[in-house]
Parts: sequence; C-alpha cells; structure tokens
Amino acid sequence: MTNTDAFDAPLTLDPDAVLLLIDVQKGFEDHEFWGPRDNPQAEQRMAELIAAWQATGRPVVTVQHASTAGPLVEGTPGYELKDFVADVTPALHITKTVNSAFYGTPDLHAWLRERGARQLVVTGIITNVCNETTARMAGNLGYDAIFPTDAMHAFDMTGPDGTTLPAAELARATATVLHAMRFAKVVTTEQVLDAAEA
Repeated sequence: MTNTDAFDAPLTLDPDAVLLLIDVQKGFEDHEFWGPRDNPQAEQRMAELIAAWQATGRPVVTVQHASTAGPLVEGTPGYELKDFVADVTPALHITKTVNSAFYGTPDLHAWLRERGARQLVVTGIITNVCNETTARMAGNLGYDAIFPTDAMHAFDMTGPDGTTLPAAELARATATVLHAMRFAKVVTTEQVLDAAEA
C-alpha cells in the first residue's frame, strides 16, 4: 500500500492507539483574551472519544501548557484542565511550554517508542496551533497521526495585514494542509468511534 493509499483507505485503529488530549484547559474559556471560537461541540466530541478509549482500554495521554503570561500561567485557575479531562487517569501526563506535545516533559516520543505505539489520535486546543504542530511532528517522526477536526477548536486570528480570519476558516486550512501534505489522516469523531468499536 502506498502512502497515498494509506491516507485514503478506511480508518482502522490499533489496539494501543493513543488518544492525545492537548491543552484542554480552563484558560481557553477566557473569550475576552482569545476572541471568538469555532466548533462549540468540540468538548462533547472529546468526551465521546475519552469514553471510547476507556471502554476499549486504549491509552489516553493528557497535555497541559504552562505559559509565562495570559490565562494559562501555571498556578492560576486557567492552567487547570477542564473537568471532563481532569477526571481522566492518563497513561501519561505531559507538561509543555511550546506548541508541540513532542517538546514536553516527560518525552512523548520516547514513551511511544518504549510502548511500540504507532498511532496518535490528536485532539484538544488549539486546532491550528498546538494540535497542528503536534500532528506535523508526529507525521515527520513516522507516526500514523489521526486528526478528528470536530474534536478540537480554533479561535479567530489577525494576520500581519490586519485581516482577521474566522476560526472555522483557519481550522479548514489546517485540515487541508495536513491532508494534502499527508501529515495526518483528517477524519471525524464518528469515524474514529466506529473504528474504535470495530
């Protein structure tokens, strides 16, 4: 099977496929700081994936971002994980200060290699920042990255020319690039849930 065929084939999941929950933190509820978001169902989709992973005994990895300023500063209420994620007992918990979950503590890449895991289902916040960066790195490192775009969300962002792009447009661009350049298999939560039950 060629690389292109693998991305276009129906989704299948390994028994040890890892669910990665990136930066699902209370500080992202500060809309005065972040601005408008897309996909109000993102948290519900993440919760559905958590339930499926717990039911099938697959590993869940949580990631938490520690900023030096803004709503995600360690020790502040915004740093804390949202309740539905805080209630999860993860196989691994990573803290990081940059975009990629592969540059955190403990080392995600080392942990995955030790387990022999090759599939990562990337979810969380923000679609076109930490999620996209992690998915790109996963693809570069040889992992099978799976990107359910309805289990994450983005925020509106303003570019250098002063134009503000809506969150949904930014999320669509991320999905397009990841798919077209074969960094990740872009899917829906329903597709992942179907594969998890198969």
